[in-house]
Amino acid sequence: MPTRFKAAVVQMRSGLDPAGNIEALERLVGEAARAGAHYVQTPEMTGALCREREQLLANLRDEDEDPVVTAASGLARTHGIVLHIGSSAVAAPGGMAANRAFLFGPDGARIQTYDKIHMFDVDLDNGESWRESRTYAPGARASLADIAPGGAEARLGFAVCYDMRFPEIFRAQALAGAQILTAPAAFTRQTGEAHWHVLLRARAIENGAFMVAAAQGGLHEDGRETYGHSLIVDPWGRVIAEVDGDEPGIALAEIDMAEVASARGKIPALKNRRPFTVGEPAGAAGA
Repeated sequence: MPTRFKAAVVQMRSGLDPAGNIEALERLVGEAARAGAHYVQTPEMTGALCREREQLLANLRDEDEDPVVTAASGLARTHGIVLHIGSSAVAAPGGMAANRAFLFGPDGARIQTYDKIHMFDVDLDNGESWRESRTYAPGARASLADIAPGGAEARLGFAVCYDMRFPEIFRAQALAGAQILTAPAAFTRQTGEAHWHVLLRARAIENGAFMVAAAQGGLHEDGRETYGHSLIVDPWGRVIAEVDGDEPGIALAEIDMAEVASARGKIPALKNRRPFTVGEPAGAAGA
């Protein structure tokens, strides 16, 4: 049984119009497939980047009627690949949206979905502020999927963007057998310049797993600016593929599943972990 396959990250600059974004999706996924990719990942909010709540909600569809989901299923089937849509907004109960990832098999069948758990509610420097919880209903399940791109069996763990700052998700997935971790994103430029590479490398190193993170990049129609630099990181923390900069494009790397066992054998952090408690600060008892 093969242990190697070729993975690709697709970097996009999604705008407000899903039809235009689907055209870019088709072009870039096709480019990756022609380059030999067996597994292709796109960024968070592949279908549309729209910061205005009412405008976004007015254009939402249920996932079974969503044009991005339909197009992605067809692309996976046409190219015979495992296609991971990093996320796209779909309708959720209560007048909210779900920031939902989709995984499709080479036959176009939907394998798994994942709803982003952690909402990006932050106040950054220079007045940049985000409140995802106003628009999106958070997920509550950390998803896994078994895939076999190019015949190489692997277990995949899901996350989206801000989730990468919560290492407990990735540790739980690794303990459940995940060998490939994912964090497709639309990282802001200022947080990306500070934290993108180090966070993704850390999640790979501490779990002895590959990390695959496709990203949005550049200045978008809704006015936000994202960092780009889509990455694939190996279990030793080395960047083995990167879209350099913020322009749309692809990057490919060979994934060898044997490297996961090798890294975990050298530093068996998953096996060596021990339960512990957090004690009271010295002098706090009886104060």
